[in-house]
Amino acid sequence: MTILENRTAATVPALGGTEFAARWRVLPVILTAMFMAMFDWFVVNVAASSLQHDLHAGEAALELIVGGYGFAYASGLITGGRLGDLHGHRRLFVIGMLAFTAASLLCGLAPNAWALVGFRILQGGTAALMVPQMLALINTLFPPHERPRAMAAFGATIGIGAVSGQVLGGVLLDLDLFGWGWRSIFYINVPIGLAAALLAFRWLPKHEQTHRPKLDPIGALGISAALALLLVPITLGRPEGWPAWTWISMLASIPVLVLTLRYEARLRNHGGEPILDTEMVSERGFSLGLVIAGGYLTFFAGFMLCLTLMLQNGLGLSPLRAGLAFAPLGVCFASASFFLAPRVARRIGNRVMVVGTATSLVGLGITLTVLITMGHDVTALALIPGMMIVGTGNGLTIPSVVGAVMSSGIPAKQAGMAAGVLTTSQQFGNAIGATVLGVIFFTALGNNHSTGGYVRAMEMAAIGGVAVLAVVLTAALALPRAARSN
Repeated sequence: MTILENRTAATVPALGGTEFAARWRVLPVILTAMFMAMFDWFVVNVAASSLQHDLHAGEAALELIVGGYGFAYASGLITGGRLGDLHGHRRLFVIGMLAFTAASLLCGLAPNAWALVGFRILQGGTAALMVPQMLALINTLFPPHERPRAMAAFGATIGIGAVSGQVLGGVLLDLDLFGWGWRSIFYINVPIGLAAALLAFRWLPKHEQTHRPKLDPIGALGISAALALLLVPITLGRPEGWPAWTWISMLASIPVLVLTLRYEARLRNHGGEPILDTEMVSERGFSLGLVIAGGYLTFFAGFMLCLTLMLQNGLGLSPLRAGLAFAPLGVCFASASFFLAPRVARRIGNRVMVVGTATSLVGLGITLTVLITMGHDVTALALIPGMMIVGTGNGLTIPSVVGAVMSSGIPAKQAGMAAGVLTTSQQFGNAIGATVLGVIFFTALGNNHSTGGYVRAMEMAAIGGVAVLAVVLTAALALPRAARSN
């Protein structure tokens, strides 16, 4: 039996000594889930040309290989979080990690493009089992005075995972280990996932259940259906030319979501335990936090995609060199998350999100200025200073908003639900960002595939990013002032 196993998740006092060491020892194991989920979201972008060559993947199949993971992941997060509340976050974390590992192996073994589509959807669904447990475990294992540092590490992991998808993905493709080619980007998850599952099983505390409400299958199905009706056409709309079914599907998501939320509110009012507590979501601080979290990932995902396209297709960089160009951004993201954000939060509370968003706006403005000034003569090196400032702003904002949302008086029994809602907003932002800024980029690009055409397209996408960050900044300014971190 481990040091922590006899402790309940709901009450973890601020202890020192061996229990303090045990909490921080297990944190990297928990954060592995976020790293793997973000890595696998972004790494496929780097391998797109290899998938087209080796599997003869058409544009529709390629979009589903990239986006199928995303909408399965986003659609299942709230349900995954609630399952953790019902059956134990430790148990669901280990099950989810093992399932994600198995799905990754299947992706690597895929014999053709459409098999890979199916396995990627499965992989996204298994990610939705493990990721909400991570935030819930952090929220229950760490006492309030330690939680900002733990959340800062979480924020750093988002940046490291996303940038590693670009950098490490390029390295793996360049090395071509054992002749595996693109398959190595999935095989790498297998040893990492098995080790994380084993350590989580040994080190995480057993979750002692005090109540076991029903799952609420109607709520789970309704929320998943509403998100799928919206995310599938967003994923496939642009390459398919926005046919009528995409618009019908997006419109249909509205009544499905409204009816589901009404059912959830009615279930709660009649003493039931819905999968989504509408009263919690409607609370001002929580709802604004969701806007900030989702909005920031909308900007970040779109920015990363468009910049990758410009570096590789416009400037002619290899996947490896293009990936390495993102490394300084990742270093700044991680450093700001872990070292700077907690210190700034101690001084100015949740206003750190205002500072972080403003910093990213400055970095994006510098990037835009370089693009306009240098035009078709722009280089990756000239873009790096602006990218580093953007990464610093991201590192200040993302862990801060996660910490604010998860520390806003949420009962322990709803920690998984809250984590699922928060992570859903982030992954929804990922999907929306890649689509919205991608549409702006490709519309501006048109048939002009010269370096100048790609630079112009990136300029327009950057202007779109400014608009998104302006919305995030407005939401950050509207947040109720919270107490400073201790």
